[in-house]
Amino acid sequence: MRIYLQTLLMLAFAAALPAFATVLVSSPSNGATVSSNVQFSATANTTTCSKGVASMGIYVDSKIEYLVNGTYLNTTLSMAAGTHTVAVQEWDLCGGATATPLTLKVNTTDVVAVSLPLAGAQVSSPVPYVATANASCSKGVAAMGVYVNNQLAYKVAGGNLNTSLPLGTGSQNTVVQEWDNCGGSSAKAVPVTVGGTNGKTISNVHLLSGWNQWGELAPNYGICTAPCNGEVTWSMNQNDTAFSLSGHSTQFNLGGKTPYSDVLYSNPVLGQGNLQGLNDPNHQILPTLHNFTLDTYAYVTNLSVTQSLEFDINWYMNGVGMEWGTQCNHLADGTWDLWDNVNAKWFSSGVPCVLNNAAWNHVVLQVQREPNNDLLYQTITVNGTVNNINKTVAPFPVPALWYGMTVNYQMDGNSKQTAYTTYLDKTNFTYW
Repeated sequence: MRIYLQTLLMLAFAAALPAFATVLVSSPSNGATVSSNVQFSATANTTTCSKGVASMGIYVDSKIEYLVNGTYLNTTLSMAAGTHTVAVQEWDLCGGATATPLTLKVNTTDVVAVSLPLAGAQVSSPVPYVATANASCSKGVAAMGVYVNNQLAYKVAGGNLNTSLPLGTGSQNTVVQEWDNCGGSSAKAVPVTVGGTNGKTISNVHLLSGWNQWGELAPNYGICTAPCNGEVTWSMNQNDTAFSLSGHSTQFNLGGKTPYSDVLYSNPVLGQGNLQGLNDPNHQILPTLHNFTLDTYAYVTNLSVTQSLEFDINWYMNGVGMEWGTQCNHLADGTWDLWDNVNAKWFSSGVPCVLNNAAWNHVVLQVQREPNNDLLYQTITVNGTVNNINKTVAPFPVPALWYGMTVNYQMDGNSKQTAYTTYLDKTNFTYW
């Protein structure tokens, strides 16, 4: 009772004074019907305290159940069936506090059924997630997703989820969640311990034979082969030791005289044109593949003249083409852009592209081929920072005889077509 009265007095006092901060609760919504595992996500923005926000917490029925330092809160709490009063609160460094009250109804009939993986299981990466959801909401389930260590790693519309996610080794706190069309949600915790990987890796792609090279002349970006009348020039030198992490990098150069012209480097890693014994003549490999990771280190010698750097994964089979085009559009919109296969144009992912100049940059792209052959851009990881993308685009038609996969690297020229050099090292392509 004392805690209950203290909480009421605290909230009343906070309401009587000018607000110190705004607590924005993105999940769950006030008045929602939720399952017993409730996902809370909220931020606090200080308005009057110059020192900022110290911590955030969650009260359930006047008892504090969660506390974290900082201005961001994302956690899952287990709650009993019934109606509960909740307060999501912040404390600032000036002695103030502000709370956003919620009323939640916990309905244990909402079910998230996870077939894979089993809670507490020892698994290999990538980890398959198969789950369904049924909600008490008459309007049905809106979407399902997977949180990995409190970060949303995957989300799909509807009440069925079937995907594979690359997870780091060791213990991983994962949660499968559904959101219904009434503002409610349900979640099931699925902690796993990750050992190795099920994928097959083609290592040191930058050192492989079989690289094709073309120029792309602005403004129409028609393909040309060397020497392209000097409008765009390029060279590629493998086994470079001057700038290297492994001892053997590959140097890529761009020059010429036509502004904004590009050079495309492409290696057929699977199927037609492959020179590593992976041409898959009986079509036994490519049809089974749905997950792809491109992991590389890029050295940028002069970021100020580097218009953009492009990293692509391409898949062609049975008249269906997919290009997971991903470019750091450094001197244009300054973000990581993604390729729209159908409309043949770039669009921003919303993730800023920040590379280190005169240094190595670790870039990891994780993409997926969906069951209907849509392309899913999952994550872009740069120098250890994981950016969740979760954007889907449709495929495009290609000649039926095209069969295989390529890894592309492209350098784009700036407004003066200033010559510059980059290096790739430890470039690995993993597929499963």
